[in-house]
Order: sequence, then C-alpha cells, then structure tokens
Amino acid sequence: MISLKQLRYALAVEKTLHFKKAAELCNVSQSALSTAINELEKQLNLQIFERNNKQVLVTNLGKQILDKARFINLEVDELLQFAHVNNAPLSAPLTIGVIPTIGPYLLPKVLPEVRRQYPELPLKIVEEQSHVLVEKVRNGELDVAILALPYNIDGLLSFEFWQEDFYWVSHRDEYNASLQEISSKDLEIDKLLLLKDGHCLKDHALAACQLQPKNQHTDFDSTSLYTLIQMVAGKLGTTLVPKMALDQLVSAQSELQAVHLNEPGPHRSIALVLRPNYVRVNDITLLQKLFNQELKKHDR
Repeated sequence: MISLKQLRYALAVEKTLHFKKAAELCNVSQSALSTAINELEKQLNLQIFERNNKQVLVTNLGKQILDKARFINLEVDELLQFAHVNNAPLSAPLTIGVIPTIGPYLLPKVLPEVRRQYPELPLKIVEEQSHVLVEKVRNGELDVAILALPYNIDGLLSFEFWQEDFYWVSHRDEYNASLQEISSKDLEIDKLLLLKDGHCLKDHALAACQLQPKNQHTDFDSTSLYTLIQMVAGKLGTTLVPKMALDQLVSAQSELQAVHLNEPGPHRSIALVLRPNYVRVNDITLLQKLFNQELKKHDR
C-alpha cells in the first residue's frame, strides 16, 4: 500500500530536484529515501522521476501524481490540525508568512503579547514577497500569511486587522516647516525613491498617489525600506513610508521629517490570508483581534 511517507519523500524530491538534499530535508538517509521512491514507482507502475548522475527531472505523468500527492498531504495536515481544534487555543504549531515591508515593523509590536498570552505556541515566521507567500498558503506550506491589500489573493480568505496611510519622508533641509499635509501633485516625482518592482508597497504607494510606474524615474532600486531611508538621509531623494514603520525608520533620524500624504485612504490594509478550508479559523480570529489591539496601543 502507498504510504504518506512515500508521498512526502516524493514531494521533497520534486522541491529540491536532488535526492541527497531531499533526504536531508526529510531527515532520513539518501538510501532510505531512494528505496521509498523506487517502491512507490513500482506500486504505481510508472516513473515519477528521471534521474542520472547529473540531474533529476519530473516526468509528465510524475507531475500529475505529485499534484495528487500534494493534495493528499494537505488534506492529512488539515486532518491533524482538526484534531487540535478542541484543544487549548493557539497551542498547535503555526507557520506564518510575512512580507518584508510589514514583518520588521509589525512583529515587534505584536509578538511580545502573543508570547505572553500563548507561551506554549510553537511559532515559525517565514519572510518572503507576496507572490511567494500566496503560493505557499495555497499549497499548505504556510498556515497563514500577513499581506498588504489590495493584492490578488483569488480563492483565499482574508481577515483584515489594520488600515494605514503613507507618509512622505524628506531630509529636513528640503522640508517646509509650515507643511502639515502633502498631496501627490506637490511631490517631486523625479526625486521619489520607491522599492524595486515586485514589492506590493511600491504598487500601493503609486496607487495612493494616482501615478503609473512610468511616471516614477530613478536609477536606484531597493528591496528595503531601511535602505530607502538611508538614501533620503543622504539627500538623494524622498520616499513614502507606511505609518506602521515611522517609529522605527524616522523617529531615530533627527535629520528627517515625515508628512502625511493627503490622498484618499486608507492607502493599504493589512490582513491575515488563509485557505478557505483551513480548520483553525478560530485561532486566526484570535490573532486578528490581538494584532489589532496591540497596534492600537502603539498608534496612540
């Protein structure tokens, strides 16, 4: 009979395309993994992988088998999660994905209270860009992802817990002290530094300013808000920062000034995103309320 162990070994080989690396991922010997894969292929009477001394490839039939194996593995994981539902809340292991423009600014505000209320919660954090996290939620590698919306999450559920606006950040030498608000028409677009393509924060900032990507010109690409702030401190331009990050990025920089972007908001929403059939919805609801509560404390 085909075993879950065989299916998980096969999925590990698909992920790594390398038998040794797959064995390390599964914490078994390479010979044990190879034996299990060979037995699986015999039971199915088809070849899942083509392998030689140089590479491992997935066959066309193998791709179909692995798609079914992924679904079975996800259903079994959901069954195990279901068994924990009636236990104490937030007691089962939880893997949360978060994007880089949220993680460093949200987690220090909420994790201390999570740890205080749920000290036994086995928690793992994964930081990746939005498109990677969405795919990991879909295939069950993550329980939930923390994303900035709007973003394409077709087929997934979202539990919003925060809304916020952007602030225009400039060096104080380029700042008008009488300025209390700034609108997009007052921004010098050629001086505006934003994250490189692929980061939803850039899309949200452009949308808030009602600008198209082609309207924003810069020879500088960054994957980090912190780096953008250093560029602004060096008088290389200005940038837009979400309110959640102001206390960490701007408050400590005495040479910087932040002004609210006076455009219809909220400019972005923050939400927990999960699969529709995820069984631990009550746990996610608890996190949703806790995150909102802690962010309100820091927003005073």
